[in-house]
Amino acid sequence: MDRSKCLPMLETAIEEARRGLAEGGIPIGAALFDSAGRLLGSGHNRRVQDGDPSAHGETDAFRKAGRQRSYRDKIMVTTLAPCWYCSGLIRQFGIGAVVVGESVNFRGGIDWLRENGIKVIDLASEECVEMLAKFVAENPALWHEDIGEE
Repeated sequence: MDRSKCLPMLETAIEEARRGLAEGGIPIGAALFDSAGRLLGSGHNRRVQDGDPSAHGETDAFRKAGRQRSYRDKIMVTTLAPCWYCSGLIRQFGIGAVVVGESVNFRGGIDWLRENGIKVIDLASEECVEMLAKFVAENPALWHEDIGEE
């Protein structure tokens, strides 16, 4: 999968991140696509909005995509490297590829995913880096809660 095919998919996740921020939440968005690039579901981190600690961007997109016969040919696109929880979801269901907007602010489980045969493409998007860095600087306590640090 080349970068030019990944960028439009990342834009869907970025729009979700912006939506989450506008709702007063953490700006992390995600989307699940099939191998042809068809959007199956998109979502954003809803931990604050829903009071649900499991409502991460990737889980929101995964749930909205509904049941799939197989996930091996699916692509999870996320504005930020997936945390261990979301990396576990990707591994558990065998999602074949992950497109990451950025891993500067948070590295998550991308090395572990790669070690377990998941194709990971890190786009190093400056827009994604800047959006989350600004949020973290303005909301450090909320960010630390989100990643499970005190």
